[in-house]
Amino acid sequence: MAFLRISSSFPLLGLLSLSLLLTTTTSLTTTTTGIRLSIIRKPTPNVPIFREAPAFRNGETCGSPAADPIHVSMTLDANYLRGTMAAVLSILQHSTCPENVMFHFLCSRLEPEIHSSIKSTFPYLSFRVYRFDPNRVRGKISKSIRQALDQPLNYARIYLADIIPVEVKRVIYLDSDIVMVDDIAKLWGVDLGDKVLAAPEYCHANFTRYFTDAFWSDPEFAGTFGNRQPCYFNTGVMVVDVDKWRQGGYTQKVEDWMVVQKQKRIYHLGSLPPFLLVLAGNIKAIDHRWNQHGLGGDNIEGKCRSLHPGPISLLHWSGKGKPWLRLDSRKPCTVDHLWAPYDLYRSSKHTFEE
Repeated sequence: MAFLRISSSFPLLGLLSLSLLLTTTTSLTTTTTGIRLSIIRKPTPNVPIFREAPAFRNGETCGSPAADPIHVSMTLDANYLRGTMAAVLSILQHSTCPENVMFHFLCSRLEPEIHSSIKSTFPYLSFRVYRFDPNRVRGKISKSIRQALDQPLNYARIYLADIIPVEVKRVIYLDSDIVMVDDIAKLWGVDLGDKVLAAPEYCHANFTRYFTDAFWSDPEFAGTFGNRQPCYFNTGVMVVDVDKWRQGGYTQKVEDWMVVQKQKRIYHLGSLPPFLLVLAGNIKAIDHRWNQHGLGGDNIEGKCRSLHPGPISLLHWSGKGKPWLRLDSRKPCTVDHLWAPYDLYRSSKHTFEE
């Protein structure tokens, strides 16, 4: 667990959450000597106000950030920034070596307001911000069952290996609607073997429903999985060997299926199905504890869902319902209270003391 320099009256957010279970392109690293939990001024109407987060420090067994980095990539969007802030806080809080975690944020526009908001909320954070050009996918995106899935930034994970520096050999990709309640170093240390990607795999899911009848009725398309035993995996939590991804030309392989989709509509969702077409049945399966997904409900109505049985290291509000929106509406699902302790938004009901 990270060392936290804070007043003894500050609530231990991780313990609370667990009890409820019952840029520029330059690196920015800043160190704080104390905790200032003042309100950060809101730079524009579109960027929420956040409290400054506590400073978490490395444990005694940690190596240097330069020698033992953990690379994490997420997207940055004003609509999901509140989720991103909560996710970053949860990762740092539960990490043994939080100062070794380097964040790589992808955004459609380099917005100074969002960059400043991250720097003010996490003044000690090591991070870089990269622009993802939406034009790379605008002609390749097909309308899906939910508008949020059709945004170009939702496809940025396909191009991750092309965007981050070549010296980065491995990265953990995370959606913005997650909180981590375990040490991220455990996920980072997964042995990929000869696989390009590791993620929890769900072989009990009805795999056929991710594709249309037009796909399954075409022998050539259906034969895509002929030599594999495909299982569903969620692309919101992935450990990616970006070197293997580059060498194997996986970006092009995923794009090729997006072209087919534009011509024949072989699936209904956004960026997930082309990943499944290329990689399902050929990934390193890891423990389900690393993606307790579906907490946002289905993609149409976002109805409440319960936790799955078993241990949990990461909670994921995939689906239409987002915890911050349901909490603000005062109609939260039970699981949304597990996200609330990590909310740094100014109107959070949690009180932070000097």
